[in-house]
Amino acid sequence: MSDFSSVSALLEELCAAKGVSGAENEAAAVAASLLSKYMPVKVDSLGSVTGTMGGGGVHILLDAHLDQIGLIVTAIDEDGFLKVTKCGGADIRVLAASEVTVHGKEKIFGVVTSTPPHLSTPEDSGKAKGFDDIAIDIGMSREEAEKVVSLGDRITFNGKFVRLLGNRISSPSVDNRAGVAAVLRCLELLDGKKLNCKISVIFSVQEETGGSGAQVGAFAANADEAIAVDVSFASAPNVSSEKYASLGKGAMIGYAPLLDYDMSKKLSEIADKKNIPCQIEVMGRNTGTNCDQIQVAGNGVKTALISVPLRNMHTAIEVCDLEDIESTARLMAEYIIERSGADA
Repeated sequence: MSDFSSVSALLEELCAAKGVSGAENEAAAVAASLLSKYMPVKVDSLGSVTGTMGGGGVHILLDAHLDQIGLIVTAIDEDGFLKVTKCGGADIRVLAASEVTVHGKEKIFGVVTSTPPHLSTPEDSGKAKGFDDIAIDIGMSREEAEKVVSLGDRITFNGKFVRLLGNRISSPSVDNRAGVAAVLRCLELLDGKKLNCKISVIFSVQEETGGSGAQVGAFAANADEAIAVDVSFASAPNVSSEKYASLGKGAMIGYAPLLDYDMSKKLSEIADKKNIPCQIEVMGRNTGTNCDQIQVAGNGVKTALISVPLRNMHTAIEVCDLEDIESTARLMAEYIIERSGADA
């Protein structure tokens, strides 16, 4: 079994930093510190972490989004319970009885209320409640809650970073800290190589709420080509085999109408030539990732997508395989090396 302890430590550090869409400051600070080992870093007007290195040759942009899904406080009721709505694609089916952290004036532990089965009506049995029907219990009266919680405060789902058997881990916010980790690992693999190209990086904000961070960042970078790294669906019970990849079998190379076909083919050829495990993901329309915004930024950008297979997406127990992050990083590094004309 391969040792992916360094990738695991990198991912754990990234996953520990909180950053729900529109409030990514903590995650951005960690990502900026890690990126600064390889290039000068700045934070743009929306909060995305950006950097550029190199000079002549092809200009390649690497993007991975920083934000994680969560909740946002919409009201405090007369009994001190917090009313919420989703911020990003939070899965309502798994919220009841879950543990959360409210990021108010201080970090406050809370639990999502759950009706005991003894008191449920037959009509409610086995059904998930809507967002209008759930609340967060922080153990405070309304007066106490209003001193530390404000409308608009973000809420994250509690969970631990856990090493599973083999090379697999489980944690909240692997979507998309796995992509950030892959880009950083790619830069580590390229460190010290003489590259005849320019590399820009965006650790973008607000992907889960529409992709504005990537759109603004890609416009500012004005690159020739872009590779976005995100997560996609991994094998799971009751999921069609045509809609997922397998954990541990490599990076997922995307093919879709808005993705540049030549870039996708080149990535597939490099994976085959360099014996990098990879899988193919085909989409008939848009990708649901930052590629959709990057491709139409400025005068248009040739764009490719590489995804890390992820199980239990948009929950507090997302599962990925560290080997797939390493495969993604190696594939990007080898692509950059080939495009720059450098020696491997």
